[in-house]
Amino acid sequence: MSQHVLIIGAVALGPKAACRFKRLEPGSTVTMIDQNSCFSYGGCGIPYYVSGDVSDVKELCNTSFHMTRDEKFFKEVKGVDMQPRTRALSIDREKKQVLVERLDSGEQETLSYDKLVIATGSSPRRLPLPGAELEGVHVVADLNDAEKIRAAVTRGEVSKAVIVGAGFIGLEMAEALTDMWGVETTVVEITDQILPGLVSPTIARMARRHMEEQGVEFQLGQTVQRIEPAEGGERVAKVVTSAGELEADLVILAAGVVPSDKLARDCGLACSERGGILVDEQMRTSDPDIFAGGDCVVVKHLVSGQPFFLPLGSMSNRQGRIIGDNLAGRGKTFPGAVGSFVVKLFETSVAGTGMSLAAARRAGLDAVSVFQIQLDRAHFYPTKELMTLELVVEKGTRRVLGIQGFAGSGDAMVGRVNAVAALLPRKPTVDDLSTMELAYSPPFASAMDVLNSLGNVADNVLEGRNVGILPDEFAECWESDQGECYFLDCREAADAGQYVERLEKWHNIPQGKLAERIAELPRDKRIVLVCNTGARSYEAQITLMDQGFADVLNLQGGMAGLKKWGLEL
Repeated sequence: MSQHVLIIGAVALGPKAACRFKRLEPGSTVTMIDQNSCFSYGGCGIPYYVSGDVSDVKELCNTSFHMTRDEKFFKEVKGVDMQPRTRALSIDREKKQVLVERLDSGEQETLSYDKLVIATGSSPRRLPLPGAELEGVHVVADLNDAEKIRAAVTRGEVSKAVIVGAGFIGLEMAEALTDMWGVETTVVEITDQILPGLVSPTIARMARRHMEEQGVEFQLGQTVQRIEPAEGGERVAKVVTSAGELEADLVILAAGVVPSDKLARDCGLACSERGGILVDEQMRTSDPDIFAGGDCVVVKHLVSGQPFFLPLGSMSNRQGRIIGDNLAGRGKTFPGAVGSFVVKLFETSVAGTGMSLAAARRAGLDAVSVFQIQLDRAHFYPTKELMTLELVVEKGTRRVLGIQGFAGSGDAMVGRVNAVAALLPRKPTVDDLSTMELAYSPPFASAMDVLNSLGNVADNVLEGRNVGILPDEFAECWESDQGECYFLDCREAADAGQYVERLEKWHNIPQGKLAERIAELPRDKRIVLVCNTGARSYEAQITLMDQGFADVLNLQGGMAGLKKWGLEL
């Protein structure tokens, strides 16, 4: 029997659900409304339009075969009635009607439905800042914002910009303004690291340092107090932070997003106390005739088992297909997500999936992280690059909880993160990672892949054979040491010699010579072992522990990690 499906929201999830359902039930009617004139576009491409990598904003609204997703496209190609500039005001669940307003005329009318889909997405978190209404202050909510920012930059009106927030959007916009347009850009972040909650302080610092090398400045651990215009003007001129004043021709408020769940709350649908519509595995709300998905819902985290909010276009599209299936009665499920992400930062990228160490501990898990730096392909292959990975595991169960990484902007690291993402719902252990099968050829991987090595390192750490410290912990030891530590470089003299010559407390015994020179080492000091990446120093640690040395630490990631982290010895 044919039915009428009404969809509120037409950016990512709405169009996917509409088109999937129409393919399954061509005889049914689908009406899709959106309050904006721009709809069904690639919102995640906005920073790349601002940067100029995407030359025309229309490209974000086109299909892969160069058709524009406008009203005519949806009507003629997809059989969907698309109604832009139409705002949903309220939902009457008993009458199964939605009161809408036609924004161009101001007229109101009711639209009936058999099934309703709420795809209202998310909205930028509004900061209560004096001056936020000034000309030149923007959020990045839709294509209109993107076009205003791009227009101001291309007209030469922007030489200095301030971005509030060091999450995905903030960092991507910082790259866009700095790389293509040469705008002096400062990012202000209230926490003490970029990408807070997503990666460890170690990986965050490595990524931040790379961005600083490209010209982006950061004020971490600072708050914005107000935004001020030039005297007598209405356009932004400076941003006042807890650290001082910053000149600004452009301000972008990128302090995160919140689920747009007001319609659902107002009509009595179950919502999370922290924001977001509650749905079951079939993406149904507490009303069986209403579905919801995308940025306006919370879903189950498949690692922690707790509800979480993940505003990503990729998840919206996957959920949209599930909703389209279930509108047709197919009973498909969306069990949840593990929280996978990747962000490009100039010539590097940061990626992750699952839980960071901080997130795991907040969830009450007894977790530890291990750190590994290794080449992304065979060491003898001419084009190779170091990849930094941090694995989060649960101590007792040996379960893998998450992985985050920092590397070049190619596909090598993202491929490894995606491989772990596919495993996480099945509760893998470090042993599964150690024996994981990956495609091998020297141009693409090492015979012992970096993921296998990472699993092996985690196994050694959990078993107490590899007792390590991260670069930040090493830096603290180095800078505060009053002779309690003995820093031993396990590399060959050709690599270690320059440090021995310059640094009084730097010592060198190559790992292969350590057993025969064991008497040279003090037994009344903590011995901190160093090599290029942490592999030879681990071998040295085994030797020393076997010889009865009780306090031995191995620098995870070695000198490569220290250099990326930024410690100048």
